[in-house]
Amino acid sequence: MGIIGWILLGLLAGIIAKFLMPGRDPGGIIVTILIGIAGALLGGWLGKVIFGVDSIDGFFEISTWVAAIVGSFILLALYRLVAGRRHS
Repeated sequence: MGIIGWILLGLLAGIIAKFLMPGRDPGGIIVTILIGIAGALLGGWLGKVIFGVDSIDGFFEISTWVAAIVGSFILLALYRLVAGRRHS
């Protein structure tokens, strides 16, 4: 996938992760996009390391989307944990 594909995948994965985990976040939409992009990369890497599969096959593959959404969900949860402590 190209860089535009990663950005689009990360954007959509970040939005889906935010939808699955509603609530107030310290960051706005830009932070959600960045978390989504990083989460897509994290999910692909974790899929490869833990399960030994190439989870980033193509933009329209279900494994790519699952890996990206799970990675985004993990990073969003960690971001809320860290940023929540800082603002409390």
